[in-house]
Amino acid sequence: MRVLAIANQKGGVGKTTTAINLGTALAAAGKGVLIFDTDPQGNASTGLDIHPHDRTVTSYDVLVGQLPLSKAIMPTKVPNLYITAGDARLSGVEGELMGEAQPQFFLRNAIDKFRAESQLGVDYMLIDCPPSLNVLTVNALTAADGVLVPLQTEYFALEGLAQLVATINAVKVNLNAALEIQGVVLTMYDKRTTLSEQVAQEVRAHFPDKVYETVIPRNVRISEAPSHGLPAIIYDQNATGSKAYIKLAKELIERERMLNAA
Repeated sequence: MRVLAIANQKGGVGKTTTAINLGTALAAAGKGVLIFDTDPQGNASTGLDIHPHDRTVTSYDVLVGQLPLSKAIMPTKVPNLYITAGDARLSGVEGELMGEAQPQFFLRNAIDKFRAESQLGVDYMLIDCPPSLNVLTVNALTAADGVLVPLQTEYFALEGLAQLVATINAVKVNLNAALEIQGVVLTMYDKRTTLSEQVAQEVRAHFPDKVYETVIPRNVRISEAPSHGLPAIIYDQNATGSKAYIKLAKELIERERMLNAA
């Protein structure tokens, strides 16, 4: 099982949208996928039609050590796609964990146990991180094999990316020596504007080996899908955004294959 943290401390860049739709596309390709929702708003859970009253067990219970990960997994409407839901209690995790020894390792310990014991057949675990650098994000980075960075093609994108890279490097030095940037995904790309193209070129120049060829466009169907409790790929598989996420999944699988072969 490969664990990928979907992270960017900047909000509104497409982290949850990427978690839902990339996860669905990977599941459609026959991969077992678990989305681990660490956002107190629980948007990934809502976007997969997991209602708040059904979230009796969530990622909160796993992070504070009350339950093993295997007991906090729910099926979704998408075959091969599972979720550990998020809820508002996550906003209090920082206060609860900071009094513990090594609070950064709670999620890693839970995942290690899951890897050793689970028979579920999960190929990818996607951790949907909150839009901030707190103990939840640090737990995700400490537990992850790689970081997938959604990056909106707008003016302040590189500034935010520089901060995230510094955080990833600090986690790598102090907590998780194996952590790498798995890839950067350009999101909300608007081909009608020169700004989107300029930002894309600049990001590719700074991270030539990390940026995916696939670009996720601005697309109204992607925005509409969560209100129906469906991934965009199922809501409208012919939408440009849906096709982009299917292409991204293929590119990710190929990148993973090359990493394994190296």
